[in-house]
Amino acid sequence: MPEGDTVYRAARTLDGALHGATLTRCDLRVPRFATVDLTGETVHEVASRGKHLLMRVGEASIHSHLKMEGAWHLYRPGAAWRRPAFQARAVLETADWVAVGFDLGLLEVLPLADESARLDYLGPDLLGPDWDAAEAVRRLRSRPERAVAVALADQSNLAGLGNEYVNEICFLRGLLPTRPVGEVTDVPALVALARRLIFFNRDRAERITTGNTRRGAQDWVFSRAGLPCRRCGTPIERGRLGRNALEQRDTFWCPRCQT
Repeated sequence: MPEGDTVYRAARTLDGALHGATLTRCDLRVPRFATVDLTGETVHEVASRGKHLLMRVGEASIHSHLKMEGAWHLYRPGAAWRRPAFQARAVLETADWVAVGFDLGLLEVLPLADESARLDYLGPDLLGPDWDAAEAVRRLRSRPERAVAVALADQSNLAGLGNEYVNEICFLRGLLPTRPVGEVTDVPALVALARRLIFFNRDRAERITTGNTRRGAQDWVFSRAGLPCRRCGTPIERGRLGRNALEQRDTFWCPRCQT
């Protein structure tokens, strides 16, 4: 599941391959930007901002979001793709590499000067140079009535956490996902844990929150409905939670360890 750490690694890998290179092909397969051609422009940088990936090419920024199914792949010219061509939304080629964006939930091209304004709503990036723990705490506390899981998942509070991290953080802090932020006694500790957990995983291909690298043992509660809690043995419960009906996400918790 693409979360901030996944996008961070994707941006770093793409930047390592494309940084400073000239595009020899630019094929954007979404109607609004199908006529945009950045062939001949230089790739200055590929960076992440929370769950957003930004390719800065010439005076433009190619902005993508992976959503649930998206991924960026790198291939050598002429190599077979690992996913079908009909899923490709962007094909960017240089002399040495082909970057293909598959099933991107969002793909748009912005003037580079407009990039900051486009993403201005995001909170501090947990893996970015702008990380500001105090500001993240302030934003979380600004709406004390919100459920803590909903507040943590809101990218305008802190950028980078997805549903897996939110569920695991709530477990590790002993918080029911539905507990209002105003009733959380130590919000700075909550934010510090979020930063520590995603930072620990930023270089890992497989996300781990338990400290156990054995397959099937990496998570405390996420996707473990009905299975025994790893701490107390109580069956993990499952529900749905979100800012509105369209943003409901599966939520997992231990009814004994989380109060």
